[in-house]
Amino acid sequence: MQVFVAAMIILVVGGTLLDMIHKKNVKYFFENVKKAKKSATRTISVGEKASIVFKSVASDVLTTSELDGKRRLAHLLGMYGTIVFWITSIIMIFCYSTPKFATPSILAILWHLGAIMTCIGGYWFWFFLRVDVVAEANPWYRVVRADLFILSLVVTSTLGLIWSYLQAINVSGWDIVFFILFSFSNLLLFGGIYWSKFAHMFYKPGAAIQKRLAEADGSRDNLPTPTDKPKKFGLGIKREAPRHY
Repeated sequence: MQVFVAAMIILVVGGTLLDMIHKKNVKYFFENVKKAKKSATRTISVGEKASIVFKSVASDVLTTSELDGKRRLAHLLGMYGTIVFWITSIIMIFCYSTPKFATPSILAILWHLGAIMTCIGGYWFWFFLRVDVVAEANPWYRVVRADLFILSLVVTSTLGLIWSYLQAINVSGWDIVFFILFSFSNLLLFGGIYWSKFAHMFYKPGAAIQKRLAEADGSRDNLPTPTDKPKKFGLGIKREAPRHY
């Protein structure tokens, strides 16, 4: 299992690098930073940059302030549930993998809690909050390649919980079947980075920080400054609730 975890980490690194090379995200990011410096209206001090980075991580990354309401709650449940699930898995596999060391019960509790949080946030998002389902009236079972990350994430947590339950009630045979399915779902999750949105969570902090830096130095990513005039959407905006994104 330790070798399997190490292989999954290698797949994450390799898949992310391939994604960066194919989509040229990093190249675009640095070119955008150079353009922003040319159109900046003021120079930001080192202390101010550090403050902006800290606020960006605390607001945009750790609390997903760009989202609101149910979408934000579902995202936070899935994000922190997954983090707890992964961290406790690594700790138990590398520190308590032999009968010589008894696994602390708190780790097992956190492992299950993380998996449950991931399932709640993931299934909530999948069945009720997806943009194309809510706004475009597509069926919940419509699956595209971009859905690989969220589906493999919730399926992995679900299979992990089922595997744990079957071990707890001593169902021989079926626990092995679901352990194999659990392992395969992890392989799909971490091995499918090149085709999924997994790598986006690595790009998000950099994009959030760059956006706030661009607002602070006046470059605003070459966008016009906001106007002081009141917003006018017309009477059509009152016809239905704001469910489109």
